[in-house]
Amino acid sequence: MVQKNINIEDEVKYSYLDYAMSVIIGRAIPDIRDGLKPVHRRILFAMHDLNNDFNKPYKKSARIVGDVIGKYHPHGDVAVYDALVRLAQSFSMRYPLVDGQGNFGSVDGDPPAAMRYTEVRMARLAHEFLQDIDKETVNFQPNYDNSLLEPMVLPARVPSLLLNGSSGIAVGMATNIPPHNLGELCTGIQKLLDQPDLTVRELMRYIPAPDFPTAAFIYGYEGIREAYETGRGIIKMRARMEVEETSGRRQRLVVTELPYQVNKARLLEKIADLVKEKRISGIQDIRDESDRDGMRAVLELKVGEIPKVIENQLYKYTQLEMTFGVIMLAVVNNKPQVLNLREILLNFLEFRRTIIVRRTQFELRQAEKRAHILEGLKKALDHLDELIQLIRAAESPPVAKQQLMLRFAFSDLQAQAILEMRLQRLTGLEQDKILEDYRNTLANIEYHQQVLASPSLVNEIIHKELQELIDQYGDERRTQIIGDTTEMTIEDLITEEEVVVTLSLAGYIKRKPTAFYRSQRRGGKGRTGMGTREKDVVTTVFTASTHDYLLLFTNQGRVYWLKVHEIPDQGPASVGKALVNLIPLQDQERLATILPVKNFQSGQYVMMATKQGVVKKTSLMAFSNPRPSGIWAIVIDQGDELISARITDGEQQLFLMSRAGKSVRIHEQLIRSTGRVSRGVRGMDVDESELVGMEIIGEQQSILVVTERGFGKRTSNAQYRPQGRGGKGVINLRITERNGPVVNFRQVTDEDQVILITDKGRLIRTNVAEVSMKGRLTQGVKLMDLDEDEKVVDLTVVMESEDAEEGE
Repeated sequence: MVQKNINIEDEVKYSYLDYAMSVIIGRAIPDIRDGLKPVHRRILFAMHDLNNDFNKPYKKSARIVGDVIGKYHPHGDVAVYDALVRLAQSFSMRYPLVDGQGNFGSVDGDPPAAMRYTEVRMARLAHEFLQDIDKETVNFQPNYDNSLLEPMVLPARVPSLLLNGSSGIAVGMATNIPPHNLGELCTGIQKLLDQPDLTVRELMRYIPAPDFPTAAFIYGYEGIREAYETGRGIIKMRARMEVEETSGRRQRLVVTELPYQVNKARLLEKIADLVKEKRISGIQDIRDESDRDGMRAVLELKVGEIPKVIENQLYKYTQLEMTFGVIMLAVVNNKPQVLNLREILLNFLEFRRTIIVRRTQFELRQAEKRAHILEGLKKALDHLDELIQLIRAAESPPVAKQQLMLRFAFSDLQAQAILEMRLQRLTGLEQDKILEDYRNTLANIEYHQQVLASPSLVNEIIHKELQELIDQYGDERRTQIIGDTTEMTIEDLITEEEVVVTLSLAGYIKRKPTAFYRSQRRGGKGRTGMGTREKDVVTTVFTASTHDYLLLFTNQGRVYWLKVHEIPDQGPASVGKALVNLIPLQDQERLATILPVKNFQSGQYVMMATKQGVVKKTSLMAFSNPRPSGIWAIVIDQGDELISARITDGEQQLFLMSRAGKSVRIHEQLIRSTGRVSRGVRGMDVDESELVGMEIIGEQQSILVVTERGFGKRTSNAQYRPQGRGGKGVINLRITERNGPVVNFRQVTDEDQVILITDKGRLIRTNVAEVSMKGRLTQGVKLMDLDEDEKVVDLTVVMESEDAEEGE
């Protein structure tokens, strides 16, 4: 035997590199094409091989694991079973690929049952990974002992690398890809097909962020942008917490959704340890009330504790706030590579083009083979009698086949097909079917040839397949995206639209597009715009743009900032989100009025009015610097409350109205501008009544007044003469038991529409032109049909141009 001297350093280097590449390619890093690691690919292929389909009976997990180990994956059964279990966990996979029956673990970290107890079958979506695998769409390779063939990659129709994400640690590198929403991914790929020059930033309009199976929140956009543009980034995740009121002035924090991959049991243990160590002192009790209907971890707070403060402490010290380090590393042409969002989608598109071309080539070959046989059958029908006589006279099938080939010039395939043809095919009807089959096959051949000759047709097929995936498997996004207040480019990813913002007396807020509320005629019953909790009523509704700021003025004279798009967009029966979760209201403080602001400009003012008739004017620029804790807007007298605020230019006239139906019109110049920390001056003497609102009056408009019993009227602005500041005003509407006291009023034109809202949460939208003009000293007409115990609580104005009356 010839000996060879080898440098030990070189041998170690090359051997270790071989080992490292084996780990990277063969175990830890997913393939860019089907987005799977070898173990997951082999599990799905083994289940496919066993016909363990979504619409067939379950099989024992041990059966699947045994097939995977024995045929394709020569590693430990525990590793294979762990991979199989994860494919079935709804809290690990955004779209599970395995349908499991039995105990597959929980979000508390409970282990799954042994593989001899659990049963599995493929999920319906998993079939999209294996569709057309029998049409020579992918290459096969020998398994580890050369006894079988296994696919090198699956012909996945689904962009799986981003769909369910992936994580793995190889030698010297790691991958950590978050899951995404299927509908958003497929839509983004469709847009990239239509516009190949789309940038990552433009793609983010369709794929805005990851979508985790455990929902919760993504906090901030900068990390998402960095990850999508460079392939690496840090995404901040936060749990979903709500504040609930309890008896005895107590409050509780309820956790209903956790950041991705957070263990709930260990989280609650950590919170309990922090309470014992007195690092968090405001929590009195911790309970896990989770059940089959969902997660519910309850943190009871001590009396007088501010929920927002405790919430921030929990974010700081526990996994209620987590980061996801994105590393979009995948195997591309047998090499590990970090890719950005656009590169991943382009690689998937190129893979799908290859699959479709190979499938079309296979189907073309099959169609040509079928056409060739049908040509022989068609020719045989033309010489049927002679052909039957020849076959009957032949000594054996091989002799008959040979004679057919010599006499009629049939090919081997054609002659064999004729010999195997049943006698029933010789009937007239069956002969017609052969001819029809032949014509259809020729049409298929022509179509396949067109596809192979036209890249645009291939793109159309991809587009259609993606749409089929959206239609069959698409669902709503689970993880909500919240912009960080330090980032000012969030609006780049948010469509600007007019929305109706609804607020309840208990402080629950939500938004809905204006198109949701259909126009009805005066006197209609309306539709539900907002659900309410027991003993809660809806009090406020107004319109704004999703890009607007909201200045939230409280009854105590403080002001907070909020972006409209940060308000949750929820269904009509939803109660919305507690305002205390959005702004840190102080004790005994409640929202008085909300002022939408598109941008802050000098030369503009905020005009405020209180319940006792005090008015105040302050420059809008004084409110231009947001502070999380809010700032003072006006000093309030004992027993008084702030009720209204409006933006003016310093040259407007104010219209004030009391609950008793009296009103006063004064010029803004009679009120000098003062700083934020001041009281204001008397605008109207309300006597024993109280002020219900304030408006900036316009000469070409009219005043629409609404009462508790659903009555209203319009009066021309010209009927209200200017008065001095501090007067008792003139009668604007006669108050009777029939119509009830004034609820509110708005300034309108004939082109406007109004939305009235009741304390039972019903809304009605009516054209202003349908409300007749009346004089000041009238009771008005019925605008809304109310139940006996129901009353109107607010109204808002919607411009007709804001809504194309969708849904009519």
